[in-house]
Amino acid sequence: MDLDDLTIFRTVVREGGITRAAEKLHRVQSNVTTRIRQLEDKLGVELFIREGRRLIVSPSGRVLLDYADRLLALADEARAAVSDGTPRGRLRFGSMESTAAARLPALLARFHAQYPEVQLELRTGPTGPLIAEVIDGRLECALVSGPVKDARVASVPAFDEELVLVAPAGHPPIASPRDLCARTLLTFEPGCAYRQRLQAWLASGEVVPERVVELSSYHAMIGCVASGMGVALVPRSLLAKLPVEDSVSIHALPPEFALARTVLIHRSGTPGPTVRALAELIGRG
Repeated sequence: MDLDDLTIFRTVVREGGITRAAEKLHRVQSNVTTRIRQLEDKLGVELFIREGRRLIVSPSGRVLLDYADRLLALADEARAAVSDGTPRGRLRFGSMESTAAARLPALLARFHAQYPEVQLELRTGPTGPLIAEVIDGRLECALVSGPVKDARVASVPAFDEELVLVAPAGHPPIASPRDLCARTLLTFEPGCAYRQRLQAWLASGEVVPERVVELSSYHAMIGCVASGMGVALVPRSLLAKLPVEDSVSIHALPPEFALARTVLIHRSGTPGPTVRALAELIGRG
């Protein structure tokens, strides 16, 4: 099994079949089919379930795909490390959804203009899963809510955010958790750092939420707040990008809950030239 085998295998999975993979790799279909069969013979397992001309990734294939992603990423990192130091190649980059919406459009436009040889792949998600993906090599770096206390990860300060409580329009002033009229929390999945802050703020007032509704986007979250469904914790910088107008009310929180620093993380050790270039661009603002 070599890197070329893994590249062919991963491309077949991503493209959904031999024909499109062959086009992507600029190979004939028979060559791709033969290489997949040879890889299966080497490993002694079936990587695909074959239903006529349709290929479905087998359980063993899904295990190999995870390793293939990490091994190919390490190979890219190795090539970059021994190159002339110019940022190039693929950069798999993670970000919290709020940061991607409020902070990244202008930043990534500048990065692309300065480093056109870098192919950016952006993935959004909550802080917890993003940290895990950086640690296991599926992402080269990510923007997450700090601090990150893990010896396997290095952090660089990126942005300072003010988190505000968003409640339905006309909600009375909120000075403490006991002032909430609706105690339904609208938030992301449990790995979300802002969800943990919101729950910590409620706990500081000995208030237990009646319900927690998990949503997949801030647009959905704000829409549900506007309809009177509950409350959410949102960076003020993101609210400036959303058409909220008078549909919700915005309430400040004490500094210990409101002030959050976003950090750029990568695996401990010297980062590659592409991650360094991104960190330097973020540092310049």
